[in-house]
Amino acid sequence: MKRGWALITGASSGIGAAFSRQLAEAGWNLVMVSNRAEECDGLAAQLHERYGVEAKSVCLDLTLPDAADQLYGWCRAEGVEVDVFVNNAGMLLFGVLERSTPDQVGRIVALHCTTPTQLCRLFGAEMAARGRGYILLVSSITAWMPYPTVSAYAATKAYLKSLGQSLWYEMRGRGVGVTTLFPSAVDTPLYDLDDRMRRRLRRFGLMLSPDEVARKGLKALFARRRRSIPGLWAKGLVAVCALLPAWALWPVLKLPIVKRIIWG
Repeated sequence: MKRGWALITGASSGIGAAFSRQLAEAGWNLVMVSNRAEECDGLAAQLHERYGVEAKSVCLDLTLPDAADQLYGWCRAEGVEVDVFVNNAGMLLFGVLERSTPDQVGRIVALHCTTPTQLCRLFGAEMAARGRGYILLVSSITAWMPYPTVSAYAATKAYLKSLGQSLWYEMRGRGVGVTTLFPSAVDTPLYDLDDRMRRRLRRFGLMLSPDEVARKGLKALFARRRRSIPGLWAKGLVAVCALLPAWALWPVLKLPIVKRIIWG
């Protein structure tokens, strides 16, 4: 049974592609947003062919100042009424902040903070007016801890953590579920590891597959849970970080191997 429209950002690969596949399998029509047009078009065609749902591919750079307005305007022009919004698009800015360029910092803040906030404002208002809808914000386990070498990434993911919690309270009683997802390491090409190491990390729960993360995220979303932290290891790490004082990280940062990673 077709259940309406789900909009997924960063839909062409990784967790975003897993979200798209699982929502299509459940009967949702898809608006798949990515800046990789060829990959997104191909996946949309596959999902339409396999599951019989409508799957529309939208090529858009979500770091642009007017990206949220462009996407919202496209949906209105196409007559698409979004019932599920999955904010998944992300980028990793690795290295100490002082070595980042102004463009890099601006792009990650726009992608993780500005555009998601505007999209939640636009589509969330429509959902609240209809009295139904779901919003899933993909944050990161780094939102719970100090994380050297990915300071901008961790800080912007912490913004999504705060945004999700605030929206959960604002939307309570209005028929709109808001869930924030906090994945740890996910088995994607982002990590330069051989297949043997990937299998080992997944066996011990230190790395999860995109399908597993997406499945747990969607389960929490449709159960209207406030947050989801996939994996026992990640749950334990978050609990430790909540109790550990910030100064406890300092001895780790002084280790020679960690200094080489941070400063090169």
